[in-house]
Amino acid sequence: MSTKRRKFKTEVQQLLDLVIHSLYSNKEIFLRELISNASDAIDRARFESLSDASILESDPDWKIKIAVDKDTKTLTVTDNGIGMGPEDIDDCIGTIANSGTRNFLAQLQENKEKLPPELIGQFGVGFYSAFMVADKVTVVTRKAGDPASALRWESDGSGTYTVEETTREKRGTDVTLHLKEDADEYLEEWRIRKIVKKFSDFVEHPVCMDVQREETEKDEDGKPVEGAEPKTVLTEETLNSQKAIWQRPKNEITEADYHEFYKHVSHDFTDPLETIHWNAEGHTEFRALIYIPSQAPMDLFMPENRNRGVQLYVRRVFITDNCEELVPTYFRFLRGVVDSSDLPLNVSRELLQEDRNLRLIRKNLTKKVMDTLAGLLEKNRDKYITFWRAFGPVLKEGVSTDFENREKLQDLLLFTSTTTEKDQCTTLAEYAARMPEGQKDIYYLTGESREQVANSPHLEAFRAKGYEVLFLTDPIDEWVVQGLHTYDKKTLKSVAKGDIDLDSEDEKKAKEETRKQAEEAHKGLVGKLKDILGEKVKEVRLSHRLTESACCLVADEYGMGTHMEKIMRAMNQEVPPARRILELNPDHVVVDVLQKLYDRTPDDPKVAEYAELLYDQALLTSALPVEDPLLFARRISELMAAQGKSILGQE
Repeated sequence: MSTKRRKFKTEVQQLLDLVIHSLYSNKEIFLRELISNASDAIDRARFESLSDASILESDPDWKIKIAVDKDTKTLTVTDNGIGMGPEDIDDCIGTIANSGTRNFLAQLQENKEKLPPELIGQFGVGFYSAFMVADKVTVVTRKAGDPASALRWESDGSGTYTVEETTREKRGTDVTLHLKEDADEYLEEWRIRKIVKKFSDFVEHPVCMDVQREETEKDEDGKPVEGAEPKTVLTEETLNSQKAIWQRPKNEITEADYHEFYKHVSHDFTDPLETIHWNAEGHTEFRALIYIPSQAPMDLFMPENRNRGVQLYVRRVFITDNCEELVPTYFRFLRGVVDSSDLPLNVSRELLQEDRNLRLIRKNLTKKVMDTLAGLLEKNRDKYITFWRAFGPVLKEGVSTDFENREKLQDLLLFTSTTTEKDQCTTLAEYAARMPEGQKDIYYLTGESREQVANSPHLEAFRAKGYEVLFLTDPIDEWVVQGLHTYDKKTLKSVAKGDIDLDSEDEKKAKEETRKQAEEAHKGLVGKLKDILGEKVKEVRLSHRLTESACCLVADEYGMGTHMEKIMRAMNQEVPPARRILELNPDHVVVDVLQKLYDRTPDDPKVAEYAELLYDQALLTSALPVEDPLLFARRISELMAAQGKSILGQE
């Protein structure tokens, strides 16, 4: 067979340019693709050897080998797989996007063969990624079981290629890359090791390389011979571990094995909190080994790392660690691997298609993790609380973003409350079960800390009534309650918003006359305070929620809460000045004194001064800054001085 120059069988130059310049986001992918192709070839040869033992010839040990020659600037990937004949050369390499692997799988399906090998290639363009780093590629191949001579294929990627006969002792394929001037790094041992470790560490077959090592002659006892000069020798080393722990049966894996692999994939030196290892079968098949860490990583809230927890593999070949379609963002704390055997990929294997299989994997992963967390909550409360303290704020994101799983997520939420101990938590289900007869809503209060909200005047009527109030102290809680409107047909209601009236109908009737009298008695004072405070408040009214404090500030039922306002400002967001409602406790002595002062002289300057003091006091109890701290301090000092003089005068 003489040398023949042929053209590629498709719109070559445009498509080849696309593959080389646009299809892949980083050049190092080329080595992953060549190793994957070699693994495919070995799997195919191994499969066919089951029915034709002659294929094994004298080379029964499957292996992929990488060799570099710095003098000629070449990198070669060799396998002892199925090899290619003349037709294979034209069909698999001469025609872009016509993968031999894909055709082989189609033939197996058509013939209803059993035990098909798990092959990686699906599109047949990965080979051409070699042209990203090489200005010429040479392929020498001999087909298994074919006594004829081998073939040599060569192309510079310009649109044509040559094929000629050559010799090769055994079956298999050599792919030699003549590297470009700017690709010298791929001749370095450390660079090759790094790429193989990253992408092909779990490929089933050994990926080997001859490396130079200095050895000193040793005596019979294994001690260095005195005066002997070290010699440089070539030693073949296996670069990949081949140990895909998730492929092994669970009963063969120890806890130490699981923990060791966790530290490998997570770069965390602590043991995981929980391990989830299972094989999913059905409409789509995949294996997963997922870990729940015991502590939050430092980069948990860094946007660039939001999807880097779970690594995606296809038949042991690393695809990506940044797949936002694989798990919901509120599970970004998870670590581990998912290995799919039938997940369709795009031609570059880098960008996943948003198809049914991927959605099914995501759905299965989400359900499995939620079931695991629910099991922890039910059977090991202390362990779940450890998880919650580390990742509760992240998990809460799902309540606002994942409508499909919102109900399941609601049952995983934990809260402190007016009835829980400082270090204990309650669920919404437990809260609902404790609700006394007559309570219709679930009440909550947001704030910066448990200590702050526990001392809020907004809780006074609820404590008096025996109603439990949940404390929401994570910054994200303001967004969570916007998505969490109801639970078990009970409305979630803020105790610091709207008008709260906890009395039953009978209690309202009994107190109706008293309320009318209070409103009539304080009508003038309420109006006066509104005139004095002006635009600072939206309204002044008598309170149904205060039993001990003189006053408090509340927002409209659908208005922005004080905690949300502080969060928005901390995020440098422009927040329009909030006008809240000032509520007065008509039974408090301060309000009574102010009323008497107003009744005596409505325009007394002390009425205005005390009105400002009440407003500043309400700001402080709502954890909001007073507008003029110096003026507030001066008024308090003057009030203390006047009271002191009065006491001394009485003495």
